[in-house]
Amino acid sequence: MQASRLSLSALASFVLAVVLLGCQSSGPAVRVDGDPSANMASYKTFAFFDQVSTDKVGYGTIMSTRLKDATRRELEKRGYQYAPTGAQLLINFNVNLKDQADVQSEPGLGMGGYYGYRAGMYGVWGGYPQDIETVHYQIGTLTIDMVDAGKRQLVWQGTAQGRVSKELLQNPGASVDQVVTDIFARYPVPAPGAPAA
Repeated sequence: MQASRLSLSALASFVLAVVLLGCQSSGPAVRVDGDPSANMASYKTFAFFDQVSTDKVGYGTIMSTRLKDATRRELEKRGYQYAPTGAQLLINFNVNLKDQADVQSEPGLGMGGYYGYRAGMYGVWGGYPQDIETVHYQIGTLTIDMVDAGKRQLVWQGTAQGRVSKELLQNPGASVDQVVTDIFARYPVPAPGAPAA
């Protein structure tokens, strides 16, 4: 039971981590890849896997609902139609949250602060004490898979990765919308009025 609560918390934090990048001025790091033989414009209908990877055994999650809603909006903008049965494309999601730590040291080598008076004129000896700070944070990754339903073959994948922030966690709905929009900005079929990816 406790592990289940932790995994749900980690899942929510992960997607929010991706959103964190969405809140930064540069946005999340987005990567896309696709089967070069697949013409994404030739597909007309889509649906979601009965149980996407962001669901739990036996029930859907709020995160899955948000991802489905945002993805559906993006695909319908591009002329695709949602078809619960017989869809040409099936959509799946994956989220991952990873703890990171950066170790930063301030050796007093004349780079500023109190020791700025050294200003590159001289350094310190090898064993000189340093101020060391460890910064802990989380990196979240969201992947959207698009699968040719007939062939059961992945034909397109978009991934967004970013650092998780508190701001992100406070507004998960808007964060998910933004990161999904960022991923689909690189989709090979543009929305009307949008530049081609």
